[in-house]
Amino acid sequence: MADVTRIKPLNRDEEAFLRALGRVMTLLPRLIDADMLDEHPISGTEYMVLMHLSEVPRNRMRMSELANLCGLSSSGMTRVVNRLESQSLVLREKALDDRRAWLAVLTDAGLTQLEQAWPTNLASMRRHVFSRLNGCDVGAAVEVLERIAPQ
Repeated sequence: MADVTRIKPLNRDEEAFLRALGRVMTLLPRLIDADMLDEHPISGTEYMVLMHLSEVPRNRMRMSELANLCGLSSSGMTRVVNRLESQSLVLREKALDDRRAWLAVLTDAGLTQLEQAWPTNLASMRRHVFSRLNGCDVGAAVEVLERIAPQ
């Protein structure tokens, strides 16, 4: 355990940054979900799962890998994939190289849903994120965020 008597307290800017980051991490997914669910049968998280599956070879990925990409626990990913599977947007199949592992597989219906939801997701991101970054160096912001969560 760290010796708290030797840790330098946060300065005003550091404290403000962490609080603002926490608000963004809490609020943004709710805003995106609301926009998505107004127009489509999938949430922002479900959209993200479909998007990641659409970007990999053969549109399939280990569930554990997909969970990591989406910032979800294994059980959280299982719940999301269950919802997508119930809509025939994703299938689940055993991994050939490891019979204990499961793959999430994007279906044709899932790809169609992703394509239909893309404009809503884009409009939501523009409204809730990029419209508020006028005058900011977005590239520099990406570098800062990637220091915290490298790819």
